[in-house]
Parts: sequence; structure tokens; C-alpha cells
Amino acid sequence: MNLLAQFPIVYEQKVAWGDMDAFGHVNNVQYYRYIESARIAYFDRLNVFEQDVLTVVASSQCKYLKPVFYPDVLHIGAGIAEMRNSAIRMHYVLFSEQQQEIVADGEAVIVFVDKDSMKKALIPENLRKVIIDLEATVQNNLLNL
Repeated sequence: MNLLAQFPIVYEQKVAWGDMDAFGHVNNVQYYRYIESARIAYFDRLNVFEQDVLTVVASSQCKYLKPVFYPDVLHIGAGIAEMRNSAIRMHYVLFSEQQQEIVADGEAVIVFVDKDSMKKALIPENLRKVIIDLEATVQNNLLNL
């Protein structure tokens, strides 16, 4: 679980019985929902939804390392690996309490868009500062990337 210390946000997700598929393990679609919940927890910490910009997932991927089964609790680390002018690249790891190891990892590119024009927008300076400060709490220096 030491890997989770590298992430400023660690979201706890209980695995529900209904998250499993006919093969008896958590369906791959659920991982994206779990990651989404961790991303929203990160954005809530930044007050992103109070800004004059919206966020759009431009791309996402998940690498499934081990199957997950009910009952379990996942700890999902969420952080920013890269910050550009109008986008961020987020990184996630999913740690299983039951298995005591990382069961998946993922990435997503999030683009910021203007609420009115719905066109790509610069990340607001106040939001950039909050992101940099939050990432610095886990020694992730976005200024040197």
C-alpha cells in the first residue's frame, strides 16, 4: 500500500455484489466507474465544479492486473502526472484490501473547456496553483515536468 502514498487523493471504494459479471469477478466497466469516483473526489478537493470551466475526458485507459471479487474494498490513488495549458493527465492505481496488492492502474487525459463556448480553455491560474500545491503534498513537483 506504500504506492498509494504517492497520490494526494486516495478514494475508498467498496465492491458491490452487483459489480460482478457472469464470470464471477468485477466487470471491466466497473473499473472505469471506480476511477471516475476517484477523479471526482480529486476534483471536489480542488473545487473544480465551482470554476468557469468544465472538464471532459478526452481519453482513458485501464490496465487490469488481477481480477477483483466481492467482497472487497479498493483504495484508489488519484493524482496528476502531467499538466499542460488546457489539459491534465491523471494517473490512478487500484489497491485491493483482499489481495493486498495493486489490481489495476489507469490514466485519463482531461481537457478543460469554457462553460459557454464549449471550446478548449486554459486551466485557470488559481486552479493551476491549487493543483501544484496539492501534488506537492506528495512530493510530485509538477513545475519540473
